[in-house]
Amino acid sequence: MPLNRRTFLGSTAAAGAGMALAGGATVPAAADSRDRDPERYSFTVMGTTDLHGNVFNWDYFTDKEYDDTAHNDIGLAKISTLVNQIREAKGHRNTLLIDAGDTIQGTQLSYYYAKVDPITAKRGPVHPMAQAMNAMEYDAAALGNHEFNYGIPLLRKFEKQCDFPLLGANALDAKTLQPAFPPYVIKKLRVTHAADVRVAILGLTNPGIAIWDKSNVQGQMTFSGLEEQAAKWVPKLRSMGADVVIVSAHSGTSGTSSYGDQVPYVENAATLVAEQVPGIDAILVGHAHSEIAERRVVNKETGKEVVLSEPSRWGMRLTTFDFELVEERGSWRVESVSAKVLNSNAVEEDPKIANLLIDEHRKAVEYVNQVIGTSTATITTVDAPWKDEPIIDLINHVQAETVKAALAGTEWAALPVLSQASCFSRTAAIPAGQVTIKDAAGLYPFENTMEARLLTGAQIKDYLEFSARYYVQTPAGGPVDTSRLTNAQGTPDYNYDAVSGLTYDIDIAKPVGSRIVNLRFEGAALDPAAKFVFAVNNYRASGGGNFPHVATAQQLWSNSDEIRNTIINWVQAAGTVDPAQFASVDWKLTRDGTPVF
Repeated sequence: MPLNRRTFLGSTAAAGAGMALAGGATVPAAADSRDRDPERYSFTVMGTTDLHGNVFNWDYFTDKEYDDTAHNDIGLAKISTLVNQIREAKGHRNTLLIDAGDTIQGTQLSYYYAKVDPITAKRGPVHPMAQAMNAMEYDAAALGNHEFNYGIPLLRKFEKQCDFPLLGANALDAKTLQPAFPPYVIKKLRVTHAADVRVAILGLTNPGIAIWDKSNVQGQMTFSGLEEQAAKWVPKLRSMGADVVIVSAHSGTSGTSSYGDQVPYVENAATLVAEQVPGIDAILVGHAHSEIAERRVVNKETGKEVVLSEPSRWGMRLTTFDFELVEERGSWRVESVSAKVLNSNAVEEDPKIANLLIDEHRKAVEYVNQVIGTSTATITTVDAPWKDEPIIDLINHVQAETVKAALAGTEWAALPVLSQASCFSRTAAIPAGQVTIKDAAGLYPFENTMEARLLTGAQIKDYLEFSARYYVQTPAGGPVDTSRLTNAQGTPDYNYDAVSGLTYDIDIAKPVGSRIVNLRFEGAALDPAAKFVFAVNNYRASGGGNFPHVATAQQLWSNSDEIRNTIINWVQAAGTVDPAQFASVDWKLTRDGTPVF
């Protein structure tokens, strides 16, 4: 029977599956297979991940066709063309199409239908990603962590608008500890003159949701480990007659976690699932935004290989898993699995998808091109990863002003306010002249909100030392290559914070943990016991990046509005962005006391 997603919550775990027949009615297997060669069957599972609201090959922050140094293309309209080609070559009924999560957040198109013309409104629109994925006939999608950015009500509305199940075996109802979403779906593929092939798709999401979207999920959902839930569900799927088990996991392959030990479950656990849980044939990997055409992992219990593939992000790639099956004693055995990725820049957009959503696209473009003010100078993030740049100062200035205003009249009003900000994009810019929503929004592509936490001078020093691990240790005297200076040990740009309100140097010739020198507040050495209000985004405040002290610090204030909107509103109110009013060089890189730049 098909799974009724709308009534799933509260159902028993055993009922959390759907069975769908692809290609028509079942053809009974031959009564006696001794007089013929074994039946063979091949089929293909296509996979996407981390689409992040991309339908078109379009960058809403630059308002032009997307391009990068590798000349990648993006968007479901491109992916749809690849999907159509494979269905034509293999036969539609011999294919499945799945996704590994992070679908409804990431572009101004998806933001528009979450906040400007929300799908949750009475008689609200259908989400563009639901429209596109329904038209492409997706069979299932795992939940990603960014699905929870706009809150559970919007996610539930998106779920209702999808013609396919959103899977999350480890997303549990906080009260019942039963799955809050369907754990799996079983698809039946019709085989001529043989039994149907039963393909189980198990969905797993990321345990980090408990940290990153704490305000949206606390008390409503909990998120257990991928290995634990896979070990629970895979044997059940096999006992239910699944011939093939595929996991769609919003979890990378590295075996590491960005949140340290704040959550007792691994963030990037796909390899661990393959190694530890027997009975899995393939894993569609997501979350890490990596391109992995094919990786084979040996299961430690059975010695069998599990094939992993991750198709990058944003619709740049499409994974294809090709399965070869052989019939043995009336049942199917997986004989081989192989995977590869296809590049969406090799094809044109599918006009069916493009035409379907052209009106939604135009509305988003009109929205981001609204003029909100002017700027006296062009400011960019080009050098922001290694220099104190006015464009990052702008973020910190807006945050500090907002927190000061919020705390006025409270017992914390007299404390100095510090602020943290990251360089989220190395291509963001505020141009001289007219400033639009897309310009301001480009500074803050994430849906973070703002908080104020109470920290001491000593804790601020620890925080800065942790942030400074972002730089590769570089001895004094030699040349500095900025292309190799940052992202040490894989630290992403969004996990390096510049802090305003005090001055300091980062000595990159020194080892991690002893790089912050000349740390001063109002010209004097920072008092370790002094108290400060710290303006910080909710991702960091909830433990994202595993920065010290801030997650356990006292919360003085919080706001539900996105920082992006706070910046937009500030520009509208100020009328003019003038770096002379807020920019200053508060930190710099040095080597043995000598400035690097």
